[in-house]
Amino acid sequence: MSEWVPATAVITGGASGIGLAIAQRLAALGTRVMLADLPGAKLEAAAATIQGALAQPCDVSVPAQVDALAEAAFDRLGTVELLLNNAGVGGPRGKLWEIDLDEARRHFDINFWGAWHGCRAFAPRMIAQNLPSALYNTGSENSLFCAMPHAAAYIAAKHALVGMTESLREDLPDTVHVGLIIPGWVFTPLGDPRVMRHGMDVGEYADAVFPQLLARRRFVVSHRSNVKRIDERMGELRESYAQFGVDDDMDVRDVIARLKGA
Repeated sequence: MSEWVPATAVITGGASGIGLAIAQRLAALGTRVMLADLPGAKLEAAAATIQGALAQPCDVSVPAQVDALAEAAFDRLGTVELLLNNAGVGGPRGKLWEIDLDEARRHFDINFWGAWHGCRAFAPRMIAQNLPSALYNTGSENSLFCAMPHAAAYIAAKHALVGMTESLREDLPDTVHVGLIIPGWVFTPLGDPRVMRHGMDVGEYADAVFPQLLARRRFVVSHRSNVKRIDERMGELRESYAQFGVDDDMDVRDVIARLKGA
């Protein structure tokens, strides 16, 4: 079976980092790409690195701007066969009770609600086009465990993306695949470059995950070292259930299935 190559793609946070690196690889395969990011020279310069790429200014924290992005994408591209809700920022740092509440909420407006707005604006249109397509949200290793200390807002937003993405999968027909991109430590503009520079090169990262996108994997992964912390959390969870869990026959999915069959 040949790999799926989307004819068109929209990438938020596309002016730099992971978004731009994936856009460049898509374009090399002939995909028509629209890059969305905050307005300015950075977005225009990024689009100029990809022949035929379109640039669309968009602040993903503003629902009306994401609606305008969807309208522009379908108007100018005709279809959207791949959407990457990739825009994100590094969160406020500090102990939870020390973080300014308004700053934490502004962070959620981008890192969580920005992806929500993208799903809300694009999903109905992607259903209506009735083509094999894919919608991905960019999470983080921090979607699965706490990779760094004093980052409650960032970690909470990335955990929330898992639940939202998994729920969305059940709302869409088989034509629209939904998945989560789970980057490990990658050198992007997301944080302090003195720290971020120790992460994986963004080009190397894009090479690792790009085939997974074309295969429309549910989870797009990179750093195998992440399994250590995942197992640590899940091991304690299983241990608690094994020791203290009450035997029952109340798995919610199983109960719903039985009620539907009754």
